[in-house]
Amino acid sequence: MQKIEEITLSKLILDENYCRQVMPFIKDEYFDTINNKVLFTAVQDYVQEFSALPEPQALKIEVEKRRDISEEIIKEIEEFLDNKIDKDHYNKDWLLDTTEKWCKERAIYLALMDSIKIADGQDKTRTKDAIPHIMSEALGTSFDDTVGHDYIKDADERYDFYHKTEEKIPFDLELLNKITKGGLPNKTLNIALAGTGVGKSLFMCHCASAALLQGKNVLYITLEMAEEKIAERIDANLLNVPIQQLNDPLFSKAQFRTKIDKLNKKTQGRLVIKEYPTASAHVGHFKSLLNELAMKKGFSPDIIFIDYLNICSSSRYKNSIVNSYTFVKAIAEELRGLAVEANVPIVSATQTTRSGYGSSDVDLTDTSESFGLPATADLMFALISTEELESVNQIMVKQLKNRYNDPTVHKRFVIGIDRSKMRLYDCEQQKLTDSGNEEEVLEIAKTVTKFDSFKI
Repeated sequence: MQKIEEITLSKLILDENYCRQVMPFIKDEYFDTINNKVLFTAVQDYVQEFSALPEPQALKIEVEKRRDISEEIIKEIEEFLDNKIDKDHYNKDWLLDTTEKWCKERAIYLALMDSIKIADGQDKTRTKDAIPHIMSEALGTSFDDTVGHDYIKDADERYDFYHKTEEKIPFDLELLNKITKGGLPNKTLNIALAGTGVGKSLFMCHCASAALLQGKNVLYITLEMAEEKIAERIDANLLNVPIQQLNDPLFSKAQFRTKIDKLNKKTQGRLVIKEYPTASAHVGHFKSLLNELAMKKGFSPDIIFIDYLNICSSSRYKNSIVNSYTFVKAIAEELRGLAVEANVPIVSATQTTRSGYGSSDVDLTDTSESFGLPATADLMFALISTEELESVNQIMVKQLKNRYNDPTVHKRFVIGIDRSKMRLYDCEQQKLTDSGNEEEVLEIAKTVTKFDSFKI
């Protein structure tokens, strides 16, 4: 540790690029000895005041001005400046990486010490509620050497970005791919709005099944139904078996196992389903789950489904102390933050208001509890069911917000729904206008082309 501290101090004095990159992230408390703390503070103050690297002689003068340290410490610092500055050349990437690891290790150690003091009541200024924030901040310690986008200088990089093929998780439904330009990008929050019983969970189970068939790793978090019930729905979808048949004694374990084995040969992906009690889990729990899955199962998801948003809890607020607008908006913001941090798309759902339930048309104003939720989502669409649509096994999809494409193109369209096998499918349909006329939608619903994506 002492050697790393000496190298760090040496390069802060000798290497301008190194100093510029790491100085903002180093704190004096990271150093073990008082000598190194004092010297670092002197270097930091000099750089901040003069925007230049300090000469050793200038540092000596600044240190000698200190009246809070002993003559012995001053002499030891001067000895370091005269004889012990490490002038060796080190690989730049190794040096930055080693410094970053040292900073993170020290930050975590100090955070643990602070947390222990708080837990033991030695720190009277902070409560135990501060501990998660302290630890999160320490774990997030990292160097960020970007200082912004230079519009003219970085024009070539910007052009390459425009023409880069963005990694997406595609749907297996044609029009959903069209409105998203090929699927869901990473770092996004995507929300389906629907009333009770319309098909929020069915939609997410179908999309999770489709992602698995593409060879993607899928994490399905359920706060409404048991893990087994979600698995049952996905079984019906992937095994091409009516959900009622799964419980039929005539459907033998051998038959079930055969279908599972055939499915296993069709995909390299994995599906993990995790259940939490309703309103008990927030983003902090989901982050811990991701870490645990990575360590224990070697599993890293490509897409995350959360069933569903409104019954999550918030890591920032307790429901009892804030209004529903603030609470639900906070949950949405935290989930989108998780999507960015994990570098995956997140798919979730939300309830309509009472006025939206059973309606043939739904708008953003029908979002239950929080109008702030649509402001956070990247994609939001309504799933609408009426008796007429249900009679021909269809539901209508209406775009409410779309950051990927023009939301007025394919504003409304219908997709087929097979509730027995928990599947969605494409329908033959004309282009829908946004007239808001239910009869127009139902006219299109008269022609249905149904297919099974595969059979097992």
